[in-house]
Amino acid sequence: MTDNLYQRHIEPRLMEALADSPAVLIQGPRQCGKTTLARTVGESEGYQYFTFDDESTRSYATEDPRGFVKSLSDRAILDEAQLAPGIFPSIKLFIDQDRVPGRFMLTGSVNLLQMRSIKESLAGRMDIVRLHPFSQNELERTPPRFLDFLFASDSSIREEPPFDERVIRRVLAGGYPTALRRAPTRRANWHQAYIETLIERDASIIMEIQSLETLPRLLKLAAARTAQLLNVNNLAASFQLNRLTIQSYLTLLEKMFLLERLSPWYNNHLKRLVKTPKLHLSDTGVICALLGLNAEALHADRPLLGHILETFALQELKRQASAHPQRHDFHHFRDRYGLEVDIVIQRGALVAAGVEVKASATVVNADFKGLRKLQEALGEKFAGGALLYTGDRIIPFGDKLHAVPLAFLWT
Repeated sequence: MTDNLYQRHIEPRLMEALADSPAVLIQGPRQCGKTTLARTVGESEGYQYFTFDDESTRSYATEDPRGFVKSLSDRAILDEAQLAPGIFPSIKLFIDQDRVPGRFMLTGSVNLLQMRSIKESLAGRMDIVRLHPFSQNELERTPPRFLDFLFASDSSIREEPPFDERVIRRVLAGGYPTALRRAPTRRANWHQAYIETLIERDASIIMEIQSLETLPRLLKLAAARTAQLLNVNNLAASFQLNRLTIQSYLTLLEKMFLLERLSPWYNNHLKRLVKTPKLHLSDTGVICALLGLNAEALHADRPLLGHILETFALQELKRQASAHPQRHDFHHFRDRYGLEVDIVIQRGALVAAGVEVKASATVVNADFKGLRKLQEALGEKFAGGALLYTGDRIIPFGDKLHAVPLAFLWT
């Protein structure tokens, strides 16, 4: 498999950003395809390429940032920009002198706006495009349609995809391009080496770390708790570190795009809501590698499979949303009585939809309790609810509620 055989759905948004913004940052985890995308676009647009992974380039930019930026051609790609944080004031200076759209294309493997060493955010001068690992739609070369299906008030898309018995394989494989090039038996080795290298290489750039060996252990614990409510005290109990330190390490892993906190959805009309975020890792291939899971182990542990499928669905939806022309904000919903919705998607300020995920080929009416509670809370602002399951038919369960095959995410 080669990256350039697969169209990245974010590319049109990248082109739009380059057409009206002096600087555009492509950010996402290492090895998700940022460099390939930037160079593919840049090749046709006449961009000169520099990577700060190269020691001589990094030294020049660090010691003489103004001279380095001045030496660049009309259009330049600056790869792994977090490694040369001192160039940002110089980029700002040159942009303010001549606000030509598309002047700089940058990539970053950490969240640059959260790095203390970067003193200039390029606010008003830089657009940000988030790149994820491959989505299933990109791998299958199918258009991402699920979000529009979910928000279509008439639920007009009715065709039923064939049941994909290889869902588990997709979960185990994840979306990192380099991992997908390997034989299935070799992917876990790649994921494990990727995490080790990433932590050793990038973690200390972002913050001072008391105990570097804590990070991979913490990430493994987080993997075992993916799609569950975040309990920092519970995580801290496994280490001889205080709660604030573990909290800062979780934030560090977020900045490296390895995990994320899914914030709770709330409504003023509902008083008894759980306001704790959920913890999700950014890729299920990484989860399975960290936990040593194969297909047999996933089938044997149904609760864990359910959590991992929930993370899988969330990340697929976020990858689709990153290329969608409308903004989508993601949350979870849970009240103190145990009613919950795994994923609440807000589209703009007016409408929201809910998605539940179930690791089962059958659904019953009771499975929709959480979605109905959300529907009641939202009233006319409720666009629709889908329960993703491993069956093979779209089944209506009342007004704007459907059971939908998980494979519909990419078919």
